[in-house]
Amino acid sequence: MTKAIVWTNLGCHFCEMAKTLLKQKGIEYEERNLAKDWKTEQLLEAVPNARTVPQIFVDNKYIGNYDNLVEYFNQKH
Repeated sequence: MTKAIVWTNLGCHFCEMAKTLLKQKGIEYEERNLAKDWKTEQLLEAVPNARTVPQIFVDNKYIGNYDNLVEYFNQKH
């Protein structure tokens, strides 16, 4: 089963769009919200050059931001 990790923050429209797209594709995801239980330092360990959220991984492969996620799905079909 495909699984994803989505680094998010409160009030992030693209984060919500990414989570919605993953749900539509039937992909379970773990949300790592920087405003709740996760720290920016942890995000930067996972994605050293991250400047924005969302930052998305699918099956442990780094995808990138929301636009990259859309492109990822477009290439798969």
